[in-house]
Amino acid sequence: MVSIVWGPIKNYAVSNRLADYFTNRTDIEGVLFFGYPILTNDENTYSIDATLVSLQHGVVLFELIKDSNVRDLTDYQDDVINTLNSKLIKNKKLMDRRTLRAKLSIVSFAPMWNESEIEEDIEYELATNEDGLDEFLKQNIWAEPKLYNILLQSIQAITTIKIKPKREKVKNEHSRGAKIKRLEEEIANLDNIQTKAVIETTDGPQRIRGLAGSGKTIVLALKVAYLHVNNPQWKIVVTFNTRSLKSQFIDLITRFTYEHIGDKPDWSKINIIHAWGNPKDEGIYYNVCKENKKEYYDFNMARNLSGSYEKAFESVCEKLLNEVSVFKQMYDVILIDEAQDFSKEFLKICYEILPEKKRLIFAYDELQSLTKQSMDTPENIFGLGIDGKPNVELKNDDNMPKEDIILETCYRNSRPILATAHALGFGIYREPDIGLIQLFDESSLWKEIGYKVVGGELEDDKNVRLARTAKSSPLLLEAHSPIDDLITFKVCNDKEEQARWVADQIEKNINEDELEYKDILVIHTNPLTTQSQVGIIRKMLGEKGINNHLAGVSTSPDQFFLEDSITFTSIHRAKGNEAAMVYVIDAQECYGGYELARKRNILFTAITRSKAWVRILGYGENAMLLKKEFNKVKSENFELDFIYPNEELRKKMNIIHRDKTINEKQNIKNTINEFGKAVQAISNGDVYLEDLPKDLVEKLKGLLGNE
Repeated sequence: MVSIVWGPIKNYAVSNRLADYFTNRTDIEGVLFFGYPILTNDENTYSIDATLVSLQHGVVLFELIKDSNVRDLTDYQDDVINTLNSKLIKNKKLMDRRTLRAKLSIVSFAPMWNESEIEEDIEYELATNEDGLDEFLKQNIWAEPKLYNILLQSIQAITTIKIKPKREKVKNEHSRGAKIKRLEEEIANLDNIQTKAVIETTDGPQRIRGLAGSGKTIVLALKVAYLHVNNPQWKIVVTFNTRSLKSQFIDLITRFTYEHIGDKPDWSKINIIHAWGNPKDEGIYYNVCKENKKEYYDFNMARNLSGSYEKAFESVCEKLLNEVSVFKQMYDVILIDEAQDFSKEFLKICYEILPEKKRLIFAYDELQSLTKQSMDTPENIFGLGIDGKPNVELKNDDNMPKEDIILETCYRNSRPILATAHALGFGIYREPDIGLIQLFDESSLWKEIGYKVVGGELEDDKNVRLARTAKSSPLLLEAHSPIDDLITFKVCNDKEEQARWVADQIEKNINEDELEYKDILVIHTNPLTTQSQVGIIRKMLGEKGINNHLAGVSTSPDQFFLEDSITFTSIHRAKGNEAAMVYVIDAQECYGGYELARKRNILFTAITRSKAWVRILGYGENAMLLKKEFNKVKSENFELDFIYPNEELRKKMNIIHRDKTINEKQNIKNTINEFGKAVQAISNGDVYLEDLPKDLVEKLKGLLGNE
């Protein structure tokens, strides 16, 4: 079966005809790219009309001709094949000494050409109909299909992006360092859906959804490079919430652009900026205020405006939307990473500052939101047009680039780690009398992110049992170590024991396990106290001669990992980053209390930073209760077994565990105090129920009766 990836199309009629041809060729296995790859030599840059990479035929390049002007194509075909050959010979795995082992061929598909006008002794390959394509493919069979994955990797132009540290300290083939080295080498190719997300771009908003570790950030970076090479005149902006992502984007975009054209990007056309920004460090909000001559609000001003830390940015974006009736158009494409952390007001601003095509590409993972429970629908985010219809309705049509892409395969977290993160994040195995904490509004999303129903029914008020599939959670991610080593939960007696254990384990990781400093990440669960709470562990490591730093505090805001230093971080800076060994400390902070959905999302996000091993630690009763939830998901073979709450219960969860502003928290506290005084007065006999207005008593009875 041939999977089709729709890049830029120059000729829809001939392209669709070729797509239909390969859809019907069920005997061929591979990928057909349109508008890809881009090939460059000293004289020319070629955006190939279509490219087939298959087990049966190797690489077949197609020139798609829509006119009837018969002409000599020899020079073009020779030049393109020679250019592709010079690109592929750089991959030593495809070479047998001086000979390229990959099969390369090219054919021009010209359905409008009159065969009577074509000379018989032409030196180029030509097909004027499907029979001609049949004959051409019969003559071009590849004898080494075992190299298919390597060949596909080279065509996808990701070879240099996947280069990992040499890991020269690895001497023991059974060490953690050796295991992570092998794991990194095995995860090489983009999968088909990731490839679609990179190459396919719509004339309008495009949504890319996926789990932590499904490759959203790298897909966006590759997409920027691809768009830039195809459209060098476009002004492209990339934005995000986690500042440490900036260096990642710069590195990935640079390397992928080199793969395409052998040159660095034109950074005057690509802007990698934070969402907020300020006069010293530009951002989208700051730039829009400046361009539209509106007052810019920094964080302190925004917090005063909103009365809340959490809603500060949302408030200033809402204010800007209300103040500007027509926004000036500023960019050709905007790509947003971590879109789950932004309000719909910010996304609406990004939509408004784009020209008519509205190429807004936003990627997110709903459970990684640290401030809310789920992304709003595109219809609600982008509003209605003057005709009363939604401005944005995402759909996926055949023979068209996909507008809504779901990356279901997780290449970072193993099945036990990801299932644990979901179990603790949702509260699947909390005590039955206190119930779940949060859940997807749409039950179908479970299947879309790679779970399958292995028992019961995925319906409201029905028991269901969900498990990860081998496709969505590749077995190689968990095969390298025993499950008890992949993820452990340790309850300590106190803060000092937790610190000592973590420091001793990190020392072992460096000196015995052959891990690099950048393989290790320590995440604290309370962003408000991270700096003070990690101090004891950092001091212990210092006494052992192990360098360490607190990301964004003892380093610049744009730095996260350092070569010879262990990274400590709050959850906000951890997002978008990953490490082989992750220590999640003070897990007890996430067990209960106010804003529990946010706390559990913090725990979920912290756990899913790991690409190999996780150590969850805490102390006290809440840590023990949280470990009970972990023990339960472990005993269930890391499957999720629960009664699916109905819509009413889901709404109730959203209310109970919602995030609250400072003012809301104070109002609730005051109300509880006053209510407590009233109940005590009635209990003491200072006030009788008969003293209360009947309508108030009936209202109270009604509210209590609903519980």
